[in-house]
Amino acid sequence: MPGAKTAVAWLASVAPDPESCRRDWERDPSGVALLPAGKAWDVLILPSRLGYPTLDVLSRVLDQPGPVLADFGDARTGFFVPAGTAARWLGTGIRTAGLGTWIVVPHPGGLSSGGTRWLIPPDGTGTLTDPSLLELAMHEAAAALAVEENGG
Repeated sequence: MPGAKTAVAWLASVAPDPESCRRDWERDPSGVALLPAGKAWDVLILPSRLGYPTLDVLSRVLDQPGPVLADFGDARTGFFVPAGTAARWLGTGIRTAGLGTWIVVPHPGGLSSGGTRWLIPPDGTGTLTDPSLLELAMHEAAAALAVEENGG
């Protein structure tokens, strides 16, 4: 899968030893890597109750949102955004992974091993979700959830 190979190179580029990370993934496509956020991307982590509807909104307005992860048990959804976003983000209930933090990242073309998995894998070109669009999508998703909760 040529797209996965490019995506592996893009993700591995932030690893302390990119070649070792790439080789590990080639040997075990179902494996994960621990990668530093804050270099090529940050991750905004939403509770999945808000994350999935936000992804639905983004998918309606964008041809290709940036990469999106779901964690173990689908409790959280992580949106890859430009580096530096985490340091400026303010939002109740939203976790951030930026400079100085690390995240578990599965192989972009590998089989899910039941843990962290891609909802939208990276395309290898560096496409990230625009934080402003993500915020608007979150507001729309939260408003829809509020209407739903109030029986509307």
